[in-house]
Amino acid sequence: MDLLLEGFQQALTPTNLLFACLGVLLGTAVGVLPGIGPAMALALLLPVTYSVGADSAIIMFAGVYYGGMYGGSTTSILLNTPGESSSVVTAIEGNKMAKRGRAAQALATAAIGSFIAGTIGTVLLWILVPRVSDVVVELGAPSYFALMLLAFLAVTTVLGASKLRGFISLFLGLAIGLVGTSTGQARLTFGEAKLADGIDIVVVAVAIFAIGEALWVAAHLRRKPLEIIPVGQPWMGRQDWKRSWKPWLRGTAYGFPFGALPAGGAEMPTFLSYVTEKKLTRHPEEFGKGAIEGVAGPEAANNASAAGTMLPLLTLGLPTTATAAIMLYAIQSYGIQPGPLLLDNEPGLVWALLASLLIANTLLLVINLPLAPLWAKLLRIPRPQLYAGILFFATLGAYSVNFQAFDLALLLAFGVLGFAMRRFGIPVLPLIVAVILGPEMERKLTEALALSGGEVSTLWGEPVAVVVYVVIALMLAAVAINGLRPPAPAQPEIADDEKELVER
Repeated sequence: MDLLLEGFQQALTPTNLLFACLGVLLGTAVGVLPGIGPAMALALLLPVTYSVGADSAIIMFAGVYYGGMYGGSTTSILLNTPGESSSVVTAIEGNKMAKRGRAAQALATAAIGSFIAGTIGTVLLWILVPRVSDVVVELGAPSYFALMLLAFLAVTTVLGASKLRGFISLFLGLAIGLVGTSTGQARLTFGEAKLADGIDIVVVAVAIFAIGEALWVAAHLRRKPLEIIPVGQPWMGRQDWKRSWKPWLRGTAYGFPFGALPAGGAEMPTFLSYVTEKKLTRHPEEFGKGAIEGVAGPEAANNASAAGTMLPLLTLGLPTTATAAIMLYAIQSYGIQPGPLLLDNEPGLVWALLASLLIANTLLLVINLPLAPLWAKLLRIPRPQLYAGILFFATLGAYSVNFQAFDLALLLAFGVLGFAMRRFGIPVLPLIVAVILGPEMERKLTEALALSGGEVSTLWGEPVAVVVYVVIALMLAAVAINGLRPPAPAQPEIADDEKELVER
């Protein structure tokens, strides 16, 4: 409790509070705008880490993360266009509510549910982070190698729709992470001295997220204006509160554990929350037409998952989302290594971050409920001007890393790669996780083999490593069994008159 109080004192200093407000506002703005998520925002803000203190930067990034999760619901409800994969389920009932004239209630239950879930998740972090750190501090290099291998397989086989595309993205990221001379031998440098120190993750992240997305939007730009449903001041009636509070709690119960798993994420708990509310509701006739439970539960699961993501990030140094991966790099850029020793080496930073999560969550509710009509107007920004600004700041941020024109060439090359990944449906998350964790995984493997004199059996010489390998085997077996299932039976032929009716 003393450390937590000290964390609040540090987080509530005028400078850090200002950065928290800035992060919340920026996060909500990028969450509201379609196609711009918190991962892109953090990628563009990475150069900020070179000019401000570690606590201020991490507090701002946490605000962006939480704000982006909240802002995605606005786009899903008003435009039926989820900006993040975690907001897809919200769009199912949220947009239907908006079309029925209940956009204000949908936005209100999303905001209040996000606040409640984020608050519960933050309190759970206060309780669990010290205890989990005490456990994982005993882990050796073999266990860390196994956990990172699990994270790689999870983001490719569990979280992705296509296993092949997931592995393509993973190996692209590993190839990028191998560039340089970190082992004393030049790898993939092609004789270019500027690649000797490797490729800066800022250039890769900004290119993949910002440049790739801008090129993709430019290739599919439509002149047709967006049809935005008008919204008044968000509010909830008594009946809305009665129908929402249980879904908020159930969504939180789904979201936090999934976010805390090394193979977690927000997509699965939001879907499970929606299915649960559909089965438990007393108003089944409203599902598919705008049921408030279908917004309250998934949004709570979404934000609880964001809080849960911080647990493996801080205690194990394992990111489970693209946004968490960029936050991991931001922490590492200050010479701080997230993991079991983080709480001992940097207690002030950790507890300031954990305290700022509650502050950011409160700011989201206090600031964004009154500003909901303003965020809706933000959707009217023309796409050409919006992405032109993104390209400008992306280029400026990438150049400011080393002040070399060579980085701009890399930015363009990886931007084209990001565009190609979107074109062929290759997920971005495995690439970003592999670029950041790949070198660390190699170091753990080298450390384990060096300590054992080259004995490969040391990789499964710790109990935790054995358990992780069993989980990996079960995961791969489940994927293989699922792939061997026979395809769904073909639909029977329909008569000619029925075909004519369908065509009409």
